[in-house]
Amino acid sequence: MKRTAKLLSLLLCLCCLLSSAVFADAADGRIRNVIFMIGDGMGYNHLKLAEEQGYEIFMDDAPDLQGWSRTRSANKNVTDSAAGATALACGVRTNNRMLAVFPDEAQRETVQPRSLTENAVLHGMKTGIVTTDLTTGATPSGFSVHTLDRGDTESIVAQQLKSNIDLIWGSDESLAPQETVEDAGFRYVATQKALAALTPGTRSYGQFTHSLWKLSLSENTPSLAEMTAKAVSLLTTNNKKGFFLMVEGAHIDKNADDSKDGLKDYPEKVENTSVAVKTFDNAVRAAVDFAEKDGHTLVLITADHETGDLRFEEENGRMTFHSASHTAANVPVFVYGASDLFEDGAEMDNRDIPNLVAKTLGWTERFPVEDPVGTIAAPPAEPETPVKPETSGSFVEKLRDFFLRLWQWIIDFFSR
Repeated sequence: MKRTAKLLSLLLCLCCLLSSAVFADAADGRIRNVIFMIGDGMGYNHLKLAEEQGYEIFMDDAPDLQGWSRTRSANKNVTDSAAGATALACGVRTNNRMLAVFPDEAQRETVQPRSLTENAVLHGMKTGIVTTDLTTGATPSGFSVHTLDRGDTESIVAQQLKSNIDLIWGSDESLAPQETVEDAGFRYVATQKALAALTPGTRSYGQFTHSLWKLSLSENTPSLAEMTAKAVSLLTTNNKKGFFLMVEGAHIDKNADDSKDGLKDYPEKVENTSVAVKTFDNAVRAAVDFAEKDGHTLVLITADHETGDLRFEEENGRMTFHSASHTAANVPVFVYGASDLFEDGAEMDNRDIPNLVAKTLGWTERFPVEDPVGTIAAPPAEPETPVKPETSGSFVEKLRDFFLRLWQWIIDFFSR
């Protein structure tokens, strides 16, 4: 009887230990992953415009934090997407048209600012870039290359294909044909079917149709939300070091930055801009759905600038465009997965945002970080000798280890 009681006590203790181990990750609120989402040209009023058009907007529904970002470039009060991306990726305000380089000519002869993507690679994290724009567009390029001119697409493609980024997906760039992409060691993907077939550990370069921004897509074209979910799946699997993913909805800007016969505001512009907002919002929802289930992921949403000077007009009772170009208006910052990055409602410079990411991930680096010109970030080398496995693992792994230990202890107990 005493022997049975002793065995039951032992089993109870072991179950308590198992519960502690299995649920340790859930109790640990440490952020390991960041999904950085950029609605190009998206001011807060763009969300209201889409709602006026009948779309339900997830971003407008109680994020954990909301603040405001001040935008400009080093040489203009109104930034373009290249300088805006540089501020968000590197913590540097550079001149319009420049991508991830310092504005000072003497400084940029020897050093270049490190991007969030590059810093993530150096920390051994998996990385990805997803956009509705060309893969050589200003925003994806700001997170992946260094060049003086956003129009230097040949250099942009070459640098992206030399990078250690795990996936770069967007619309078709003529300078990145299948042979060139595959010669560089990337899997070329151009259809929804090919995207779905990608497996973890395969580096990929997506070249899809230019309709990625639409809600109604041609057959075998993935939506931005589907691309986001697939990217997260690939970057998460068999990965204990975390990931950094940048997702851009480029066509809020492209549709709002437009005039027709000299008109700043017309029905087609309103509808297309609203569709682009909803497409991006669907991707945000996919990212937040993952973050809520994962418990270790920060989703940060902002814009590189506002486009269209969109304002509510009392006279006509609706949101109205007053410009066909970029403006210097503040843009929203939404946060899901953290409530202590900044005071709710706070204003910040766009170049401060990379350090919010660094703080969240526990990096010691603070942006801007200077690297020698031509540096290509590489993941840390694997140790030459085996190391003790990390204690954190999947539920199945922990359960398996528990029963192996339990079985051994039972054998030892009855052999005494």
